[in-house]
Amino acid sequence: MDLPVRNIEDLRNEIARLKGVEREQSLALGKRVESPGALLSTIMSLFHSPANTDGTKSGSFFDQDIVGLISRFVLPFTLNKTIFRNSGFIVKTLVGLVSQKASHFINEDMVVGLWEKASSLFKGKTHEHTPEHKGVPPLSEAS
Repeated sequence: MDLPVRNIEDLRNEIARLKGVEREQSLALGKRVESPGALLSTIMSLFHSPANTDGTKSGSFFDQDIVGLISRFVLPFTLNKTIFRNSGFIVKTLVGLVSQKASHFINEDMVVGLWEKASSLFKGKTHEHTPEHKGVPPLSEAS
């Protein structure tokens, strides 16, 4: 609203202008959500953070892989239900905050590496037994 409304005609013109703006915005919004792909990209744009001054994007909620996303919810829940079961509200809140920050370090590669290390411990070491020489011993009298 650039000019102040001084009479009824100015008010009617301003109402007509605002209705036109409303129609334009509703058409633009309708185009943005008319297909499932467009709707999904609109929802995802709500969670992504803008680029930093150097042009790189900072980490957002959905930039993690599926293991990281699951750990953001499972890790605090598990800790609060097991180790910190009888703790107070403040301790549980702090555990939730710290464990959600720690979940940024949990990714699929780390879980796979940990699984391989654990499975190698349980499998035991398989010694490759080198067979003894079945031929004639080197210092034998047989020629």
